[in-house]
Amino acid sequence: MRRRILPLEVSSAVGNRWDWALLPLILAVLFGLAFAASQMARPYAVGEPLPLSLDPAVLPYYLLRTTLRMFIALGASLVFACVFAVLAAKYRLAERLLVPLLDVLQSIPILGFLSITVTGFIALFPGNLLGVECAAIFAIFTSQAWNMAFSLYQSLRTVPAELGEAAAVFQLSGWQRFWRLELPFAMPGLLWNMMMSMSGGWFFVVASEAISVSGQNIKLPGVGSYIAMAIEARDLSAIGWAILCMLIGILLYDQLFFRPLVAWADKFRFDESGSGEASRSWLLDWLRRTRLTRATGEWLAHRAVRTLAWFPRRFDGTSVRARPRPANPLAQRAGDALLSGAVLLAILWLGRFIHSEVGWTEVGHVFLLGLYTLVRVLVLIAIAAVVWVPVGVWIGMNPRWSDRLQAVAQFLAAFPANLMFPVAVLLIVRWKLNPDVWLSPLMVLGTQWYLLFNVIAGASSVPTELRHASRNLGLTGWLRWKRYLLPAVFPSFVTGAITASGGSWNASIVAEYVSWGDTTLQAHGLGSYIAQMTATGDFPRIALGIGVMCVFVMGLNHFVWRRLYQLAEQRMHF
Repeated sequence: MRRRILPLEVSSAVGNRWDWALLPLILAVLFGLAFAASQMARPYAVGEPLPLSLDPAVLPYYLLRTTLRMFIALGASLVFACVFAVLAAKYRLAERLLVPLLDVLQSIPILGFLSITVTGFIALFPGNLLGVECAAIFAIFTSQAWNMAFSLYQSLRTVPAELGEAAAVFQLSGWQRFWRLELPFAMPGLLWNMMMSMSGGWFFVVASEAISVSGQNIKLPGVGSYIAMAIEARDLSAIGWAILCMLIGILLYDQLFFRPLVAWADKFRFDESGSGEASRSWLLDWLRRTRLTRATGEWLAHRAVRTLAWFPRRFDGTSVRARPRPANPLAQRAGDALLSGAVLLAILWLGRFIHSEVGWTEVGHVFLLGLYTLVRVLVLIAIAAVVWVPVGVWIGMNPRWSDRLQAVAQFLAAFPANLMFPVAVLLIVRWKLNPDVWLSPLMVLGTQWYLLFNVIAGASSVPTELRHASRNLGLTGWLRWKRYLLPAVFPSFVTGAITASGGSWNASIVAEYVSWGDTTLQAHGLGSYIAQMTATGDFPRIALGIGVMCVFVMGLNHFVWRRLYQLAEQRMHF
């Protein structure tokens, strides 16, 4: 029997004028991605110089290559964040292992990752450029993943109690609870952190595309390598072209990717914005008017859901067994014993390594350098909090301005500190300033935005009834901040402070050891120590510097930020 075709199916198959208008844009994006992907897998031999130029005409091609690397890294970061957050938020043993591990990974500088992984990736794809591309993408991933993982973890830990009780009443399985409650609840904050991750990728794009480790000098075609060559050549006009190219690229992916996502994610808000205005996107409105494109998207989404259904699920969500079970104390003790044994072995190996490779005097010197950098990080984070928390609260509670400033904030966050090196070096040399003081602001230029983006996300999700209650009670001035605004954004602020702190430690490597042409300025600190040892290829001292940085970051997270996390979970969220 011949199936009857419904009118809606006919109209979808035929399409309309909006489909035909959108088709060139879709084809251009697909062609650009396919061309850039084909260039990433071309034959290549280590030591072979890749053709690079400071001609502004090549910048669109370089922008395409850089943007593709960043989006691949962003996709990998999203998968990592989901896996990490679910395991850490739902399993106590996993939390005790994964959260400190993430502290360690966050504290390892991008140069440390490159020095360890670049040779392995090149060996994985011999005779092909894909190995170097994978090393660059992995380096960008390390600048994007940690704040997304912390954001999603914080959201899963602070799901409102009434929503959790509703999920228990409906007997949702863990799989259903994640997709229908936890991920939608975390979506606004996660999207803002995805934007911050893209911007954070720009901050380290020079180090990821212009790889210089242990005497190896590999420059991949991209905006980052273009900036590196412009700095080496002291070409200010080329730096200006690079800034313009970055601005155009950020505006394009903001309009074509992030703004439609933010507008689409409005349906996941559990409370409407106090102003009653939703985010708008011209591209999303355009897509909603199409027939064939929208039908194709719905079909692909349906196929994706059916594919996910093949993953084994332990419960169907309707049985009593689907309810959470108490933790097994025997398993917890076994996990503690394994963890203690691993720590003991690590301490023994570390003592042998220090005694044979670097010496205890060097360890004391490096710890002193770490204290210098610690003071810089704490002071800069405090200053950034005083400046950006009020700004983020104002932007987050005004959706109209949030839409207008979204691309501006992304551009400012993406602005690489490397481009400020010429100004910093010239001013410090001209006025004979102290590098220990005046190089410090370069550390926070790229990391202060973690605070801003997270506070915006927290302020934009404040419940509507809470806003009305504050107005009815007449809260003003400091009392309004103390009783209403600061508690409302405190969990998001802590997440931003953790990632900003870790990012500042990473940024110290490029901020405490600055070069402009043949002029080099150096501040006393752990970042400059790691940068010098990386340039000379001294792997034992690279490992020592990275290890000491891990100790400082983990100590700061455990004694400061983790305590604030607990306070946010227990008392300061709505």
